[in-house]
Amino acid sequence: MTVNPVYRVWSTSTGGGRDGEVVSESGRIDLDLRPPVEMGGSGEGSNPEELFSAGYAACFNGALHRMAKNAGVDLPEGSNVKVTVGIGKDDADDGVGLVADIHVTLPGLDAAQAQDLAEQAHGFCPYSKATRGNIAHTVTSSV
Repeated sequence: MTVNPVYRVWSTSTGGGRDGEVVSESGRIDLDLRPPVEMGGSGEGSNPEELFSAGYAACFNGALHRMAKNAGVDLPEGSNVKVTVGIGKDDADDGVGLVADIHVTLPGLDAAQAQDLAEQAHGFCPYSKATRGNIAHTVTSSV
């Protein structure tokens, strides 16, 4: 696959990764990172999974809007995308792995149409493409 980027951005992590700081090129992201309580940390900062879920949700929502536009569907007021990212022991290689649960809410649409748009967005979203075959996904919708 060849990608010709029209935009690039960098961020820098310092300290211990999960226990450090991350700053983006623009400076709009400048966060202290701490492991979540569930992983033995203080939970007093953000963490890579939280950042990943935020980026994934925004990207997937953009893909959803594009798929709806292509289908001639106006997304209803109150539509949203929630991406839950989990981290835990990966039995395949005795390491650590991720899972992503994507839930699309499209109030007022037909349930089958909502699920179809969610599946189309999953096929189009760059985050979904990048993680396909690497992490387990679920894609669900509600109306």
